[in-house]
Amino acid sequence: MSSPRPKLIIILGPTASGKSELAVKLALRFNSEQLKKKFGINGVEIISADSRQVYKGMNIGTGKITKKEMRGIPHHLLDVASPKKKFTVVRYQKLAIKAANKILRKKKIPLLVGGSPFYIYSVTEGWLFPKLKPDWKLRKKLEKKSASELFKILKKLDEKRAKTIETKNKRRLIRAIEICKKLGKVPQIKKTPQFDCLLIGIKKSPQELKILINNRLLKRFNKGMVGEVKNLRKSGLSWKRLEEFGLEYRWIARFLQKKISYSEMVKILQKDIEKFSKRQITWFKSDKRIHWIKNQKDAENLIKKF
Repeated sequence: MSSPRPKLIIILGPTASGKSELAVKLALRFNSEQLKKKFGINGVEIISADSRQVYKGMNIGTGKITKKEMRGIPHHLLDVASPKKKFTVVRYQKLAIKAANKILRKKKIPLLVGGSPFYIYSVTEGWLFPKLKPDWKLRKKLEKKSASELFKILKKLDEKRAKTIETKNKRRLIRAIEICKKLGKVPQIKKTPQFDCLLIGIKKSPQELKILINNRLLKRFNKGMVGEVKNLRKSGLSWKRLEEFGLEYRWIARFLQKKISYSEMVKILQKDIEKFSKRQITWFKSDKRIHWIKNQKDAENLIKKF
C-alpha cells in the first residue's frame, strides 16, 4: 500500500560518524539507471541538516562537504546564510521543506543528512513553533549571563524543557526563557508531519568515535582551520559571535585572543567534541524509530524496502 505522504529518507548520527560520505555513496547507488528504473525514480538529492553548515565561509570547522566530495550529487542548504546574522530553526525548517518538495517534484527522493537533532526533527515531525515577537530588552539582559546561569533560570521556570535543551547553547536557552516568561512555560510543540520518514542512524562505538574525532580534528588543523577563523574575524565577526558558534570556533577564537595555548586548545576541543557526540547519541537513542546500521549494505536494504 502506498503512503499518502511523500517519502523522506534521513541519515543521522553523531559527529564524525561519516554521514556525508555515506549519503553520497547511497545517492550514487540510487542514481544508477538500474535502480532508477526499478523504483521508478529519477534519482536522489541531498539536503544538509547541520546548524553551522548553513553559514558562508565556515567550511573547515564545520566539516562542510567539498564540490569534489559531492561527486556530482546536488546538495541543498549549504552556504545559505551570512555568519553575521542569526539563522533560526524556523527559517531552516521552511527552506528544508521547500527543498524537499522541489526534489520530489523532479520525481527524485530527498535525503536529509546531518547531526543537528533540532533541525532534523523540525522537518520530520513538522513542528509548529510558537509565534512570539522577540523581547529585545529581556534578550539584552540575558545575553550578559553565562550558559550555566541561563540553564539554572530555565530549570526554575520549566524543568521539563531544561531536560531536553542543549545546556551550552545560549541562544536556545535565551529563547526558551523568553517563551517561558511570556507563556508560563515552553509549550508542547504541535506537530504536523508532511513526510513519511525512514530514519537511518550510523552506529559507532565510543572508542571508534574517539579515534574518528581525533583524526578529523588533526586533518582540519592541517587544512587551515585556524586561518579560517582568522578570515572570519577579518570579515567583521566579533569574538563574541565566533564563540557563539561553539566547539572549533569557540576554542580557536579563545586561542587567537591568547586566552589559552595551542596545546590547551587542541586538548579541550577533543574533549568538547566527544561530549557533544555523547549528547547527540543521547538525543537520538530516545527515538525508537531509528534503524541503526553498521555499513552501506544495511542502509541500502532498508531504503529498498521503504
